[in-house]
Amino acid sequence: MTSNDTPSLRERVRIVIFEAETPAGALFDVALIIAILLSVAAVMLDTVPSVHARYGATLYVAEWVFTAFFLIEYLVRLWCIREPRAYALSFFGIVDLACILPSFIGLLWPGAQNLLVIRILRVLRVFRVLRMVRYVSEANLLLDALRASARKIIVFVSTVLTLVVIFGSLMYLIEGSTNEGFSSIPRSVYWAVTTLSTVGYGDITPITPIGKTMATIVMVLGYGIIAVPTGIITLEMNEAHKRAANTRTCAECSAEGHSQEATFCWRCGAHLYRKPTDRVEPGLIELPKGD
Repeated sequence: MTSNDTPSLRERVRIVIFEAETPAGALFDVALIIAILLSVAAVMLDTVPSVHARYGATLYVAEWVFTAFFLIEYLVRLWCIREPRAYALSFFGIVDLACILPSFIGLLWPGAQNLLVIRILRVLRVFRVLRMVRYVSEANLLLDALRASARKIIVFVSTVLTLVVIFGSLMYLIEGSTNEGFSSIPRSVYWAVTTLSTVGYGDITPITPIGKTMATIVMVLGYGIIAVPTGIITLEMNEAHKRAANTRTCAECSAEGHSQEATFCWRCGAHLYRKPTDRVEPGLIELPKGD
């Protein structure tokens, strides 16, 4: 093997950190997930008064040790990826940064460090580690369905808001004079929201026969309304094309979720399987070499 075929230190580090297909990459991700779970457990235990009184100092030190580890890991990710800005603005890049900031914000705003529990979001990397790429594909499918049904959902929500205002106003007219619970239209609208959504806290209830009849109509209508967004999203999911994803991470922008047969990155267009030493200038087409 020539020196030109030997990956640089930067590329080797990138493969370990961003790729789950290699033994070293899988081991790194497993160790990272264990560290994430331990850090989240430390934050949660620190909120228990008895544990905080006895182990508060130890948990505080552990919190900063984990924070320093995640900070170094984040900086190494930025260093080894060829497009640091693309990674920093990606979903995992934003999550990685958000998992570090609460510790420093807590120095100025006591209690903010409890937001470190959002580190649990980083456990989403387990989908790559355990090769459960089918779930990544299903997640992308669900996101596509949600985007496709956004306008329909907006129309549906607008209709529901209109209905709760109408029902709330009617209940105020019916119950307002005899029931302290319906003392204003906003409180009546609150009742309509809890009833139409079938939550039904029971803190406000009608007492007149007409009011109870109206409540029955709202309850029955609520069961039908619940099925509407489910049907909209299901329809869009049936129309979406399923794609099998792999665990390949783009060396340029760290994008994931490529289809199994993909050769180029869906985000930046970089070659997914080209060696670092075989880079081709953008816009140039490689022609097959003659015998």
